[in-house]
Amino acid sequence: MRIENITSAQNQKIRMLLELQEKSRTRRKEGLFVVEGRRELMHCMEAGYEPHAVFFCPEILPEEDFKEISAKCSCSFYEVPRQLYDKVAYRGGTEGVIAELRCREMGLGNLTLKENPLVVVLESVEKPGNLGAVLRSADASGVDAVIVCDPLTDMYNPNLIRSSIGAIFTVPVATASSEDTIKWLKDRGIKIYTAQLQDSEWYYDTDMKAGTAIVMGTEATGLTDVWREAADAHIKIPMLGRLDSLNVSVSAAILMFEAVRQRNC
Repeated sequence: MRIENITSAQNQKIRMLLELQEKSRTRRKEGLFVVEGRRELMHCMEAGYEPHAVFFCPEILPEEDFKEISAKCSCSFYEVPRQLYDKVAYRGGTEGVIAELRCREMGLGNLTLKENPLVVVLESVEKPGNLGAVLRSADASGVDAVIVCDPLTDMYNPNLIRSSIGAIFTVPVATASSEDTIKWLKDRGIKIYTAQLQDSEWYYDTDMKAGTAIVMGTEATGLTDVWREAADAHIKIPMLGRLDSLNVSVSAAILMFEAVRQRNC
């Protein structure tokens, strides 16, 4: 393994690293994205993502962690001093390691489902933090797949990866149009339950033991008509206060764990 030392923020590889962090256009062009932290990097590699380059700071990264990472990577390694690492780290507490990894296709054709799967569908969710939080709950509740329809955020956005604490790599994720996703679900006999306030029944009165897709829209506009019309049932969460909605990640978590409760009764 060859290790190259980099000490200048003007180094071309450092400049590319920063550009990958900041610009979705560069991520698409280069087919690369950035992950910070040992935990997130290990989740990536366990999910089959291929490292392209690893930047590490030996003043922060314990030697045993470096040995574990280097034993699983055949890519280039770049050692950087702490002062430079602190400048390029997107967030604090990243354990002294940042990696560039190759993007992968996230189509519906890459999903493999078990019998009676539990699927979460998000339509046009814009905020990376919300999507990341949904993915954390999806991992915790054992969801079989998360499908992001007509996404308004880059799936390799650093804020999404950070807020999901790596769940973007532990949960099978696909992106597709709403129309293609509806057909895909119906072809597999998966019931579509849309979360909405109008013409709805209580979520805990809805049978989620069979193949189920919980479909959520944005907090601002909700779901589009294409989903409302395709739904097998409309479900809602009781709102006992003065407001009429929850954060989409909170709503999604409630509905996911209701499915878990029903399936474990």
